[in-house]
Amino acid sequence: MELRTLRYFVAVAEELHFGRAASRLHMSQPPLSRAIRQLESDIGAPLLHRSPAGVTLTPAGATLLDEARALLDRADRVRVRVATAAGARTLTVGFLGDSTDRGATRLAAAYRGRHPGVEVRIREADLTDPTCGLRGGLVDVALTRGPFDETGLAVRELRADPVGAVLRADDPLARRAEVSLADLAGRSWFRFPAGTDPLWQAYWSGGEPREGPVVRGVQECVQAVLWNGTVGMAPLGHEMPAGLAVVPVADMAPSRVLVAWKEGDQNALVRSLVGMATGAYRG
Repeated sequence: MELRTLRYFVAVAEELHFGRAASRLHMSQPPLSRAIRQLESDIGAPLLHRSPAGVTLTPAGATLLDEARALLDRADRVRVRVATAAGARTLTVGFLGDSTDRGATRLAAAYRGRHPGVEVRIREADLTDPTCGLRGGLVDVALTRGPFDETGLAVRELRADPVGAVLRADDPLARRAEVSLADLAGRSWFRFPAGTDPLWQAYWSGGEPREGPVVRGVQECVQAVLWNGTVGMAPLGHEMPAGLAVVPVADMAPSRVLVAWKEGDQNALVRSLVGMATGAYRG
């Protein structure tokens, strides 16, 4: 029973869907399905109930999930202890704009509890670089949001947050239960500076070219709304200062919370954080 196969099984068991698990593992679905079938054959018992809607765990599968997590956790600790003994004692983590996410708080506590000897350095990036310095080599791993150009990077989705329009509280649209992108057409929006990742810019501008103030940080965006009545955008649940309202945008895709790292990076400290991030962000 190989650790790699156990990782495959844990991904399927946590996602309860082969397609999502394959995406998380950065592999195609057929070899993943074959690996789980082989694992069931080796164990001599079905681990999953399969249906068109997804999968559920059998009693044997639930037991294996607990044991596999414990084994993988132990293997993770071994790797990091060896890496720190060899001199790898520092990990630099990039955050995008807001490092107060409860998922990040849970991850920090879990990571420190597992690896108390590792020094974690934090770099908070502004909104112009969704990779938080990862592509430029300034950080080892990024806790961020998509979409952005993922060339050369590995990415795992941790959560998806609904998005709302940030409006002045006295804006007529602020009294609505929800708005559409069409309701916001023709209004002044915040924009990012020239050279910002085009996928990132397009998402936060609702897929349309916009006119309005250029901002680099969260507070600049907030102040543009307060002072100028500019349309801002933010994940629902983010606290806003008095005088602002966040109204759900019904036809805007959710904002994907991601952990990203350099493709092929075998750093044990990075791999450990990535492995722990899913559980921390999903609570």
